[in-house]
Amino acid sequence: MKKMFVAFVSVLFALSVFSAALAQDKAPAGPPPAVGAMVAKAKAEVKKVTAAEVKAAIDAKEKAMFLDVRDKEEFDAGRLPGAINVSRGKLEFRIFGAIPDQNAKIYVYCLTAARSALATKALNDLGYKNAVLMDASFEEWIKAGYPVVR
Repeated sequence: MKKMFVAFVSVLFALSVFSAALAQDKAPAGPPPAVGAMVAKAKAEVKKVTAAEVKAAIDAKEKAMFLDVRDKEEFDAGRLPGAINVSRGKLEFRIFGAIPDQNAKIYVYCLTAARSALATKALNDLGYKNAVLMDASFEEWIKAGYPVVR
């Protein structure tokens, strides 16, 4: 009887693991569609520049801020020269301390240009008049051979 019980429990465990694995395979990759729509809406409402334009601003030593809205671990792994970090999740709470001048030129970027699109829109909503989105991924920046501080 004890052996049957152990076998029964083992089969139940195996089935639960198998069904969990199947459920993971069916889970959509990436953010839910509503988030994608929010990002697209934000991109449509903010000023955008290319990675080449940001690189030109760095080369020209333009008086501007380069705001990385990735998490600290991502920032520490590599960033644009002169960039400062305020995570997207803490932006509204920390931006006024990090960049008090609401007239400052701010180039905003992240890993994929999704968090940065939302962040640029939030900055505009908070009164930052010259926040612009680098509409390129960090990987595109690297592939272009542009400088990365590690």
